[in-house]
Amino acid sequence: MFFSLVIKIFFLLTPFFGLSAFMAMTKGEEPSTRRNTALRTTASVTVVGLVIFFFGPAIFKTLGITLDAFRIGAGALLFLSAVSLVKGKAAPEKPEPGDDIAVVPLAVPIIVGPATIGTLMILGSELAGPRLYTGVAALITASVGMGLLLLASRHLERLLGSMGLAILMKLTGLILAALAAQLVFTGIRNFLV
Repeated sequence: MFFSLVIKIFFLLTPFFGLSAFMAMTKGEEPSTRRNTALRTTASVTVVGLVIFFFGPAIFKTLGITLDAFRIGAGALLFLSAVSLVKGKAAPEKPEPGDDIAVVPLAVPIIVGPATIGTLMILGSELAGPRLYTGVAALITASVGMGLLLLASRHLERLLGSMGLAILMKLTGLILAALAAQLVFTGIRNFLV
């Protein structure tokens, strides 16, 4: 269960879109500045992800939203994100000098976007007892994996080139589309039972 959760969460973080956005926004920066931005982005993704993961059930209860209704809504958003990745969503422009990009826009909303937030809320609601700790460990592991990808961005840029990165973004989109379909089908099935 742990490894399947890590893989699922890792792809929810849209790693290759996040990587291309990171490369576009830190182009021309010193290696130490890029490394610092990558580390701060990773820490932000981890903290935001954990807050959403733990407080999702409380938000459902407060707003009176059922888990299955949220599954369908989050699945629809995740599907839209998947379509934009498959269509070749463009990376953001390079920010103005002096702008801090680690938290906004890199961590939120590029890496942890609305669809990721919705899916993490569902995962936090579904997992209970010891499985909750497995989910937390998987989220932290996926965030660290994302951070390692950002730290290796210069090497990956040389290795993959823009074409290779575009292909990986499209593959991520296909995987997200499958996750979205699963969320929607589970929500509809539970409504009908």
